[in-house]
Amino acid sequence: MVETVNSPPSWRGKGWLNYMTNRRQTTMIRLGQLPIGSDAPISIQSMCNTHTTDKVYTLKQINDLVEAGCEVIRLAVPDLESAQVIQFYRKEIQIPIVADIHFDYKLAIESIKHGADGIRINPGNIGSDEKVKKIIEVAKEYNTVIRIGVNSGSVAKHILDKHGVTAQALVESALEHIRLFEDNDFTNIKLSAKASSVPMTIDAYRLLAKVCNYPFHIGVTEAGTEFSGTIKSSIGIGTLLAEGIGDTIRVSLTDDPVKEIKVAKEILKALDIRKGLEIISCPTCGRTNIPLIELAHEVEKKLKPFENLDLKVAVMGCEVNGPGEAREADYGIAGGKNEGLLFQKGKVIQKVKADELVQALYDMIVRDVL
Repeated sequence: MVETVNSPPSWRGKGWLNYMTNRRQTTMIRLGQLPIGSDAPISIQSMCNTHTTDKVYTLKQINDLVEAGCEVIRLAVPDLESAQVIQFYRKEIQIPIVADIHFDYKLAIESIKHGADGIRINPGNIGSDEKVKKIIEVAKEYNTVIRIGVNSGSVAKHILDKHGVTAQALVESALEHIRLFEDNDFTNIKLSAKASSVPMTIDAYRLLAKVCNYPFHIGVTEAGTEFSGTIKSSIGIGTLLAEGIGDTIRVSLTDDPVKEIKVAKEILKALDIRKGLEIISCPTCGRTNIPLIELAHEVEKKLKPFENLDLKVAVMGCEVNGPGEAREADYGIAGGKNEGLLFQKGKVIQKVKADELVQALYDMIVRDVL
């Protein structure tokens, strides 16, 4: 039975209703207190790159991620001490904790017993169906979510022999694992089927969406460093979300995890799924008489206190593409020679000296919004 969330979160964007018309309907699960699936908000996840046993550094990173907007945190569990220390973080933080497990089923069981709200396993590398069944038994007892994580680097040999490294292989692998869980009366499941190839990732999720109704965690695995990883993740995650596919997301970057949260939030805002400050700006050209690049960065920094408000702010290079082209913006500035225009919803409010533009914009927003 599909459960619904009746009270719309305050951050849902203007396009939420349109988005919901094609949102893939799934079973509803709860990761701790966080609803996932169907019309529940799409949640942003990241993973600490610290040693889980380093309580001070890991807790600081978790708090930094939460402040940036992280809603689910994943911790690596390579040993017993890492599994046991989860109980410390469970007492210190409010967001759900997912333990990331490979190979050792005992670490999955210990993580569950020590407070993990969910675990991520690839059943194919746990060793045997019997070991997976032992994890399932404990997860039932603790009402723990299990994410079945399949990726292109860990597909069973008999499936690779049949399909090669393809989206079909990922899907068949996921379905094989799902059957094991369902045969053992366990459906508290979230799925992921990732590849470093964007097209393969998109195809795999599209195929899975046709054959099962479990919630999906989506992302492009091993996406790369900040620049290339942001592009690949935005295309892969953005395409799927635009098609109504995806319930939790993670942008995987070889960088500070806080940057993953920033990119994820921008993806959701770009699709009008979440509200938040959106700054639009034009490319520079020969008509520009102000240092537009520096100005746009200055506006971005100045308006950071408003990042959770549903505002669209335009920074335009000249009067040609100023108030007219940016009339959908709530507020905006357009540069000129030694002066600029301050405008609102396409209507010019006043002319301002060039060096006073950013402060005037800030003051207008404070006056109207706060």
